[in-house]
Amino acid sequence: MGKIIAGKTSDIPPGKMIKVSIDGRDILVANIDGEYCATDDSCTHSGSSLSEGKLEEGIITCGWHAAQFDCKTGKLVKFPAKIRDLTSYNVIVESDSVFVEM
Repeated sequence: MGKIIAGKTSDIPPGKMIKVSIDGRDILVANIDGEYCATDDSCTHSGSSLSEGKLEEGIITCGWHAAQFDCKTGKLVKFPAKIRDLTSYNVIVESDSVFVEM
């Protein structure tokens, strides 16, 4: 499919995350100290939007039931039950544009 523009670097300052829709999929794009990463936006436990949760030290915490995922890899970090990891995507920054590879 290739790379799809997710936004400008100014749209995603360090420590922030946004949700973008790419071909009907909700993708979370985050800036962790100048390094951009992308994962699915839907929590694999409840389907809630992770971009409405918290981002601290590269860990996304779901706002509904506190499932925690590594923002860079999509791996589950902490939750009482075993749930699926998130799909992670490669991010490319060119000039001031942030792209997600699908």
